[in-house]
Amino acid sequence: MNILIIEDDERIASLVKRGLEENDYTVTLAYDGMMGKKLALQNDYDLIITDIILPKLNGLELCKDIRAAKPNTLIIMLTALGTTDDKVEGFDAGADDYLVKPFDFRELHVRIRALTKRQSSKTGHQGFILKYTNLELNNQTKTVSRSGIDITLTPKEFKLLEYMMRNAERILSRTEIAEKVWDTHFDTGTNFIDVYINYLRKKIDKDFEPKLIHTKSGMGFIFKEE
Repeated sequence: MNILIIEDDERIASLVKRGLEENDYTVTLAYDGMMGKKLALQNDYDLIITDIILPKLNGLELCKDIRAAKPNTLIIMLTALGTTDDKVEGFDAGADDYLVKPFDFRELHVRIRALTKRQSSKTGHQGFILKYTNLELNNQTKTVSRSGIDITLTPKEFKLLEYMMRNAERILSRTEIAEKVWDTHFDTGTNFIDVYINYLRKKIDKDFEPKLIHTKSGMGFIFKEE
């Protein structure tokens, strides 16, 4: 597995590189955003690990550029910025996971294995088009519409909606959503899942009937017609 690390702190970059190489990963280092972008676009990496605060090009813009050019490349963000807003911004930029510094290398390794396992388990037999009442999601073109009106979603909003549609009429806990959509454990100190649920509601429910996303107090959320 080929991994690109984009981190301007050479000590952290070296430690992560050594840990990954000890687990049989092939690792390339870049110490600024522009070099990281160049390497990412010129080469095929299975996973990119990037900091947010980088010289020459910040990690958020870098992530957007990589995601636009290589939508299937896995991206993990490493950063000291750990508020809910920071995480939402990172996920909106296209990150698959978000790890706050300081972190234990073992946690990073678990996150990597979870992401790669999930990607490798994706199968082609799942339908490209999901429909529920007047809502339609096309997983091939990454488009969503309701009552014939196109709805623009961020990558994570799309992923969340797809998971809810594939699990319609079943209560989904915050923990399950965090693990299945974000491949991470739910941090009860943050409310980023609720933030994304609210984003989805505003886009797919606010101006349409029937309402599809509902909160079940003390349990989580359910996607169903009521």
